[in-house]
Amino acid sequence: MIPLQRPPLTEQLEAELTRRTEAIRRAGPTTATGRAAWRTAREPKARLRTLLHRMTPGLLRCMYCGDNLGTDIDHFEPIARAPLRTFDWHNHLLACAYCNSNQKRDRFPLDPVSGAALLIDPATEDPADHLLLYLESGSYQGLTAKGHATIDVFALNSRAELVRGRRLAFTVVKALLRDWHTRTATGDHATAAEIADAVDLLWQADVVRAVYRLADNPPLAEAVLGTEALAALTALAAPAG
Repeated sequence: MIPLQRPPLTEQLEAELTRRTEAIRRAGPTTATGRAAWRTAREPKARLRTLLHRMTPGLLRCMYCGDNLGTDIDHFEPIARAPLRTFDWHNHLLACAYCNSNQKRDRFPLDPVSGAALLIDPATEDPADHLLLYLESGSYQGLTAKGHATIDVFALNSRAELVRGRRLAFTVVKALLRDWHTRTATGDHATAAEIADAVDLLWQADVVRAVYRLADNPPLAEAVLGTEALAALTALAAPAG
């Protein structure tokens, strides 16, 4: 998972979502009324999907696993728990069908003491505060209760294809960084720019972000990436200008 920036709504869409929320309130805010209202909201959902596409990591990846295509508008706090949040823009994330329908469903663990949500919301907090990605193994370590709950609910470590995908993505990122270094050194700046774009759009955005975070620790980065990849990372991670 990586942090995401949520764009603002247009006044028109915000008014439409508010109107639909009030309709649920008047009908009686239940799971049934919330889900029925959501099923029939074809146009607002299309506009919400467009905004969510602007937020997604890589090429429209799931905001939870980061691996599969983001196909579903997920309610972070499920409709079954909070029907009045059915049309709450801050409650919408883009998920793959597997994370949404097979893993999360209506699960929404809460802290037993404070009652706070125990799932990471990547649009309001940095997942790196709760999760540590081990690049060479492709596995996550939970750093907090939120991290552990998120790993569990989305099966981030127990789905073998996700772990293997992150491990393979790390191999690809290292190769791309080495190639960027070679192309830049030989003056092939057009190809170097294409490689940089490829890194930014790689399907495993969490792997790319974890690699970029290594730039803050050059000795570790050199040990993990190698000299040429580290040189490329240092150049690409440097602030523009």
